[in-house]
Amino acid sequence: MSKNWKPTRVLITGIGGSGGSYLAEHIAEANPDVEIHGISRWHSTTTMENLGEIRDRVTVHEADLVDFPSILAVLRQVRPDAIFHLAAHANVRTSYITPTIVLSNNIVGTVNLLEGVRAASLDPVVQICSTSEVYGQVDPAHVPIREDTPLRPASPYAVSKAAQDLLGWTYFTSYQMRIVRTRMFSYINPRRTDLFATSFAKQVAWIEQGLQGELMHGNLDSVRTMIDVRDAMRAYWEAILHCQPGEVYNIGGTTIVTVGEVLERLMAMSRVAIRTRSDPNLLRPADVTLQIPNVDKFVQETGWQPAYTFEESLTNLLEYWRDKAKYALQRRDARRRERVQGARDAR
Repeated sequence: MSKNWKPTRVLITGIGGSGGSYLAEHIAEANPDVEIHGISRWHSTTTMENLGEIRDRVTVHEADLVDFPSILAVLRQVRPDAIFHLAAHANVRTSYITPTIVLSNNIVGTVNLLEGVRAASLDPVVQICSTSEVYGQVDPAHVPIREDTPLRPASPYAVSKAAQDLLGWTYFTSYQMRIVRTRMFSYINPRRTDLFATSFAKQVAWIEQGLQGELMHGNLDSVRTMIDVRDAMRAYWEAILHCQPGEVYNIGGTTIVTVGEVLERLMAMSRVAIRTRSDPNLLRPADVTLQIPNVDKFVQETGWQPAYTFEESLTNLLEYWRDKAKYALQRRDARRRERVQGARDAR
């Protein structure tokens, strides 16, 4: 790739998801000359909501990555010069409940995408979105975690992402496909409710509106670094532009906190007193408790730096869910009025 190369037509798998939609927003706002396409499954319930502000800037194609003919048809039609592969079943705790579905979806979907690129005779830059979960429980001697730290995935989800990661390496070495792998560490994402920070913020907002009595949580001792999802998705764009095919890059923040500290900060921002209780159902069979990255390699390659502070991210997160809570309260009250009116009409 030339130093000033930039894609003109991109394809985002999972464009309607919590990460893909933010990525699409970043590209639309920062690169209005880039044509944006995305893949979304026909039964996705979040696509239209998450893409609401930029719906006229993106073309969404109905396809399923586990259905090879549908993904091949999209690739032949769009012919992207850059692909961001974000689509995945991404809930760690759920992967223990439905491991076969998570493994088959994430691994087979990635194979179908890469084989589709080959079958369509395309040569795009492909960014495979992996995760810090592939490192598993890291020996403190290997912290901060570098890209050459051994992979020891501790959940079915992490195994599926490690397989995606290794498939990227395989297709680079075997077919010279221009694949860049990124391993994202924890980020704050208002649109993804299974992340601990989002779950906490949603519950705080619900309690403020009287929609919930107490806040439920799992393990509070895990150590994480946090960045804003908007910074994370901007990093993916920089990876496509500047990172080297065949290489793998850690992406993450510098703010080091425990899960419990995130909860404490959100509770301090609450307008009411918050009661909390541990829920055994929120605990994982095996937890990854030390996730601090070394991101020097990515920063040196791209010059990327986070633009949002931890405090700004938490404020944005909580305000997002306060708006949702107000809407939920209005809907609850409307349903109550309808039931009361229905009872009166029945008399």
